[in-house]
Amino acid sequence: MTTHQGKVFSGLTISADGYSAGLNQTEERPFGDDGGDGWGDKLHAWYSETPDENQAEIDEGLDAKAFIMGRNMFGPVRGEWDRDWNGWWGDEPPYHAPVFVLTHHARDPQPMAGGTSYHFITDGIESALAQAREAAGDGNVAIMGGATTINQYLTAGLIDELRLHISPLILGAGTRLFEGVPPLKLEQVKARAASLVTHVTYRVLS
Repeated sequence: MTTHQGKVFSGLTISADGYSAGLNQTEERPFGDDGGDGWGDKLHAWYSETPDENQAEIDEGLDAKAFIMGRNMFGPVRGEWDRDWNGWWGDEPPYHAPVFVLTHHARDPQPMAGGTSYHFITDGIESALAQAREAAGDGNVAIMGGATTINQYLTAGLIDELRLHISPLILGAGTRLFEGVPPLKLEQVKARAASLVTHVTYRVLS
């Protein structure tokens, strides 16, 4: 497990059967078939429809001094960076800190408004975490996702805390949290039920 002062945590919205996205993901529907008509509107209804009820968890998810995400979470561009793409979040992303994007294709760092800067890491998850820890100092590092990226960090034993937001949906197929991850021992830290979601936090023990 990690030894720096801040936590390495991951937060993810999943269906009741563990999927963070359905099948048939596209740029217009990045979360695929989730039973809704648009941008993850069923899976993430808690975030968009009841933000006041869930503001504490929303704020907790951004309580980090550095962030890591997979390239699929960063955007729909595949292969070489042959398209001007700076994430889903517009000119001023919500992170306000360095964001380390895992990719196989090198790209220069991209500063954004509000203190967010994207750094593109081509030499693996451990290198990304080392750079994120250095950037975060004593602060937390957040592994933002998607599920495939989180699964890699869980498999490597590099996550201290897992924060799950469980939507009352059954997707049946798609991208699944814990897929291929060896057995883990988790300790439940807290849980809270809201109208459209249940928030559960686990400490990862092994």
